[in-house]
Amino acid sequence: MFKSFRIGSLFGIPIKLDVSFLLILPVFAWLIGAQIELLVGPLNAVFGRGLDAAALTAGSRPWILGLTAAIGLFVGVVLHELGHSLVAIRYGYPIDSITLWIFGGLAQLTDQPEDWKQEFLIAIAGPIVSVLVGIGSYLLLFIVPSGFDGAVFVLAYLALLNVALAGFNMLPAFPMDGGRVLRALLARNRPFARATQIAAEVGKLFALLMGLFGLLQLNVILIGIAFFVYIAASGEAQQTVLNAAFEGVRVEDIMTSDEEVDSVSPETSVADLLERMFSERHTGYPVMENGRLAGIVTLSDAREVEPVERDAYTVDDVMTTELETIAPDAEAMEALNRMQQLRIGRLLVLEDDRLVGLISRTDLMTALNIIKSSGSIETSRRATDDPGRSARTSNPDRDGTPESDRRWE
Repeated sequence: MFKSFRIGSLFGIPIKLDVSFLLILPVFAWLIGAQIELLVGPLNAVFGRGLDAAALTAGSRPWILGLTAAIGLFVGVVLHELGHSLVAIRYGYPIDSITLWIFGGLAQLTDQPEDWKQEFLIAIAGPIVSVLVGIGSYLLLFIVPSGFDGAVFVLAYLALLNVALAGFNMLPAFPMDGGRVLRALLARNRPFARATQIAAEVGKLFALLMGLFGLLQLNVILIGIAFFVYIAASGEAQQTVLNAAFEGVRVEDIMTSDEEVDSVSPETSVADLLERMFSERHTGYPVMENGRLAGIVTLSDAREVEPVERDAYTVDDVMTTELETIAPDAEAMEALNRMQQLRIGRLLVLEDDRLVGLISRTDLMTALNIIKSSGSIETSRRATDDPGRSARTSNPDRDGTPESDRRWE
């Protein structure tokens, strides 16, 4: 998503608008307004209110009605997401926010329920609310006075579309609501990670079918939804596998210990630093002063100094003192999430302000491969505690990149 901003809250849940929503709202308003003449026939057939297409399309009325219906549609989306959110809160899963964006709404849970019944009820709550909104819009038709054709059109449109959207959301295209319902049902007699993988594969298949249908219909919105579903299904499946693999694994189980982490002093010249990086195939070092961590210096820091000045500048002049650290007893998954959020390749491990190790993406991926192969964290611990590991870090791994270098990517 793009940048979002808060517009209010419901039941203590922040409601946000993504910038992409502001782009898509006029498009929806235009599409509805331009199709009023085509929509009147089906709405009259379903609701029997005798709407007059000529009156509804006179002057600027189509665009006013289109905008009103589009806003009403997205209000329904907020209520849909609120349905998910209130049930999630009922089961103890706080909601960070509800965000309106180009493809509808998104309720951001702080954690993912792994109890299939909770997952089922949270997932089904949204479509149920959409159906109720549709029914409510239909009932309002009976109290609208005659002559208010514009209000009748908007309410009839919202009644029909909210029910249709509930049905669309129930397609088993994970991570849409129907896909989450499918995962919940699969998780009744399967591990949660395996249920997610199956639901994700089904979701990707539906995404491909939606994308193909969208291409045939030249429907850009449907193509966009298909792309989003495919990417989101792949991403959530991978995240669930990682969560399952790293359950119970701590940073200290897989980190590189401080004895194996090479460091430099603040007095080292930038020229000597670059020479050492070249010879040792490292692209970064912790900076230690009197046995305490003073900062980090990386290849990008050293490159900021002009070649002719590198003998005059020291590590102290270019190092970074704003450190990203983590405790040794933190969960390994927390370390991975922080690296992804910060877009960095490693975290320094501190205990009582003392450097006790370093954890990198390479450490995490190596541990993941071992855990997936052996099914045991003890095997991973033995591999990361192997005293011969530091001697091997200068050797290229399978993709030809030295592990000691990759640790600082």
